[in-house]
Amino acid sequence: MPTIGVKRDLLFKALGKTYSDDEFQVLCFKFGLELDEVTTEKQMIAKEQGSDHGVDASEEVIYKIDVPANRYDLLCLEGLSTGLLIFLNKIPTPRYKAIRPTAGMERITMSPECLKVREHIVAAILRNVTLTQESYNNFIDLQDKLHQNIGRKRSLVSIGTHDLDTVKGPFLYDARPPSEIRFKPLNQDKEYTGAEIMQLYATHAQLKQYLPIIKDSPVYPVIYDSNGVVLSLPPIINGDHSKITLDTKNIFIECTATDLTKAKIVVDTIVCAFSQYCKTKYTAEIVEVIYPTLQSDVSQTFYYPELKYRTEEVNSNKAISYIGIKQTPGQVAELLSKMSLKSKVKDKDMLMVEIPPTRHDVIHTCDIYEDIAIAYGYNEIEKIVPNISTIAAEFPLNKLTDHLRSELAQAGFTEALTFSLCSREDVADKLGHKIEDVPAVHISNPKTLEFQVARTTLLSGLLKTIAANKKMPLPHKLFEVSDVVLRDDTAEVGARNNRRLCAVYGNKSAGFEVIHGLIDRVLLLLEVPWSVNKDEDGYYLRAADDPMFFPQRCAEIVCYGKAIGKTGVLHPDVLAKFELNFPCSAMEIDIEPFL
Repeated sequence: MPTIGVKRDLLFKALGKTYSDDEFQVLCFKFGLELDEVTTEKQMIAKEQGSDHGVDASEEVIYKIDVPANRYDLLCLEGLSTGLLIFLNKIPTPRYKAIRPTAGMERITMSPECLKVREHIVAAILRNVTLTQESYNNFIDLQDKLHQNIGRKRSLVSIGTHDLDTVKGPFLYDARPPSEIRFKPLNQDKEYTGAEIMQLYATHAQLKQYLPIIKDSPVYPVIYDSNGVVLSLPPIINGDHSKITLDTKNIFIECTATDLTKAKIVVDTIVCAFSQYCKTKYTAEIVEVIYPTLQSDVSQTFYYPELKYRTEEVNSNKAISYIGIKQTPGQVAELLSKMSLKSKVKDKDMLMVEIPPTRHDVIHTCDIYEDIAIAYGYNEIEKIVPNISTIAAEFPLNKLTDHLRSELAQAGFTEALTFSLCSREDVADKLGHKIEDVPAVHISNPKTLEFQVARTTLLSGLLKTIAANKKMPLPHKLFEVSDVVLRDDTAEVGARNNRRLCAVYGNKSAGFEVIHGLIDRVLLLLEVPWSVNKDEDGYYLRAADDPMFFPQRCAEIVCYGKAIGKTGVLHPDVLAKFELNFPCSAMEIDIEPFL
């Protein structure tokens, strides 16, 4: 959950009432939020710097409030205060409008080159705005929150805001080689080329993390006005020429993106939050955006912001039965209206619920049910005993898992909990296998090379854990009992979980006898006898060949005629790839057959 910091006195002024800290905490809980901390700017800076010596900051009280990750409309004081005032029935739900200018609509034309780097752009204009220092700070802070949250650190959406009176339309959204781009970045005193800007901000505390988004691209996205003035180099920096000040009256907002839906949400969020400072409240001026079309000579024209309202039909009786409350349809409509979802009764039990452009988090009917429960009050829902007579019991597989964990710990092994996602190398190359032969479930858009697939074995996670703790004294004795994910075309979702037990022993010698003894102990606890004649009445070890293990030092664990896992001395190549310099033995078995 993102956390926002708002100044208490400004918030109370916007709400028209002063609360004690406890009273405001109760109000937050009723609205579905959490007051995380009461602090001051001085305390916050001192905490970051480790000392309050020499800190020059105010003692004004700041409320740090946890906001649900999908409630983008509450990420600033303006949106938060509006939502709370509606919840308290102090103001009606605002009606936001996207208006067309009577003449001279601003236009942005996108060049085909932009499709190679950031293929979408959305825009809007706030006319006749009056900003104070506080509202200006909130405006900048909201952009940063949206960049980090829905924009995924500007990789999906980046926002540029400009003083419209300092530039002249129509605008061009283009993509050019870095050497052809030249302008003065925000708060700089000279011009730089695109390549020089990358060098300039390579050590910048905030901006250096965004450089890799476009740094290796042959062309950089850039926005020009009709006079060739650069507005911004998204997603890195805006131009100094069009920067916003307290004297700015007309704000031009542009969002370049790789995800069009998120770009629309970002523009709607900014517009709805700060259109209250416009001369005509809750309005935004439409901008014409012309997209190139590669398949034909005809371009596509769109108009933003959309500020769309949509209507959902909800069955009141169904909603209250899910929640467990008793309310009339009219009362349910009033509860939804408190949550900015203006509602009215239709045909006895049916409700017509209007979803405003501030509530992009409402996707499904269940989201509406949740808002009914929040407005009613979770603490007000009566606790009842279910009408069904049942006896609770622990899930058998988890019960077996807990028993084995306890016994393995008593055997002198330390439990590890490793990541369920890993790289392709961890489950294939490092273990001597080809990724094509591993039944792995691949992540379609991994954010990092460390998390590309769901793990198919517990062994790689334990070896990485040992590698990270090489300084600890030998021997290393680790185990994990957890799930792996295997691709399975017969399963409904194309994959299935499989509960495994894995243990690794590392010392100056391989110590296979330790692992063998652990296998014997586990199967003794599971009441599986050793099969002297290697029949199906118990378990035995059968020679096997696996590139993970040293040649002729690998065996399958066969239980009741079925192989349930493997054990052996790990191959030196495997150990080297996990940066281990001492021998290890390991075992991994499937425990589900023992249920």
